This record gives sequence, structure tokens and C-alpha cells, in this order.
Amino acid sequence: MNSSEFRLSFEFFPPRTEAGKEKLVHVRNQLHQLSPEFFSMTYGAGGSTRNNTKALVIEYNEAGFPTVPHLSFGGDTEETIIALINAYKNSGVNRIVALRGDMPSGMGSASQMVYANQLVAFIRKHFGNDFHLEVAAYPEIHPESASYTTDVHYLKGKFDAGADSAITQYFFNLDAYCFFVDQCQRAGITQPIYPGIMPIIKMQNLVRFSETCGAEIPRWLCKAIEAYGDNQESMMAFGIDVVTELCEGLIDQGIPGLHFYTMNQIEPVKSIIDNLGLSSRAFK
Repeated sequence: MNSSEFRLSFEFFPPRTEAGKEKLVHVRNQLHQLSPEFFSMTYGAGGSTRNNTKALVIEYNEAGFPTVPHLSFGGDTEETIIALINAYKNSGVNRIVALRGDMPSGMGSASQMVYANQLVAFIRKHFGNDFHLEVAAYPEIHPESASYTTDVHYLKGKFDAGADSAITQYFFNLDAYCFFVDQCQRAGITQPIYPGIMPIIKMQNLVRFSETCGAEIPRWLCKAIEAYGDNQESMMAFGIDVVTELCEGLIDQGIPGLHFYTMNQIEPVKSIIDNLGLSSRAFK
């Protein structure tokens, strides 16, 4: 693996409190030492965190930390989205994570654009190649997809609309990612698909997230974590080992990089990266 070509990126969510914002600055500063390609900032359902996302993306970029926004249509008009993208462009942002948008309850109509391929096509129409466009991929299949083949077809539609690369939903089964990439290649997808990595921090939160997004937590992993009971420190150490081994397996497969869902925490992300020997990327 050539570390100079191996892409690291880290996902944050907009904190709701001033204390949370201060903590995230500390996390950002530490992770920045690993020379990530970018940080990404999430965008709540229906654009519910739009203003916070925008403010932090612009603030971080102006401070010299390459940060890119997640974006979806949600309940916003095309004019609002164009204005938002222009604001990002003017602040030096050159990458967008384009996602499907969920309409807020009671808003919108059947003609409202919500799908990621529509957003990708919309950005390409109005902004050409000004942005590198990332989209989402689902190795264990989007929970609303009718079939595996259909889900791969929808991902190809995002690339056909102009997406440059994809970041996957997190997973804990190496074979799921490998099989998914193989099926994507068979479908004619040649763009890079970056694995999304979720460190194990709090099991109850992980279970809740997984039920929503369709990610599978293997039974053996659940049972192993349950055995630690309230011993959070030992559980975290076990989780670091599990996710490190997953990443090692992915790297052996020749992946183009890793995208970490940090949950706005420095640990256990930093420990996993240390275990993988990727900390040598840090500026000295």
C-alpha cells in the first residue's frame, strides 16, 4: 500500500452546544495531523442541520481544515440549494457528499426531487465539474431496496449521473464489502468505493443506528460485547481489536482508503489508525 495514495477521511456531525463545538475543534485538530483528504459534516434529515452544517464547513475551511458538506434536497427549493452550493463554492469547497433527502413530515409533493442521482445530476447541470461528488453505497443493501441487484443498479445510476466516488455505510463483515464491490464491477461500475468504518463506542447506540440504516451487527459480535457487561474499558479495547482486524482485511483487498464515522470522538479512531500503522502519515 502506498500511503501517499491511500485516502483517509473523517465524518463529523454538527454539535448542538458550545461545549460540543469546542470539543470537536480539539478532535479535528488531532485528526488533521493524519493528513486526511477531507473531513465531512453531516446534514440532518430534511436539511434539519443545514445552517449548522454550512457554518461549520465554511468556518473550518477558512481555518485551513478541508471540510466538505453532506447535502440533500429535503424540503428545500432548487433556488435554495443553488444558493447554498454557491456559498460553499465561494468559500473554497470543492467536494460534496450528495445524499438522498427525506422530506420533512407534511412537506413537499410527488414532484419534489429527493434521490441522490437527481441531486448529482442537478449539481452537474448547474456547476459542471466544480465539485468532486461523493455518494452513498450499501454493502449490505439499503433497507428499502427490493433486491441486491436493484440496489447495485441504483448505485450505478448515481455514477451515471456524474458521481465520482462512493462511501459505504458501515459494516462488520469483510465478505459483504468484497462481494458488493465485485458485483458493482460486474455491473460496470469502475469508480472507487471507499469503505465506511464505524468504531464501536456504545453498543446501545450502535444497535439503534444499525436498525435504522440496515447495517448488520453479527450475532457473534453482539454476544462477545454483551459478555463485557458494564466494563466499558474492556469492551472498547475489544472493539478496537475487532475494527482494526476488519480494516486490515480491507487493506489486504487493496481498498483505495478508509472513511471513519468518528461520532465526534478522537477515540477509538486514533487507536485503530495507530494499530494500522497509518499514523506515520502525520506531519512531523
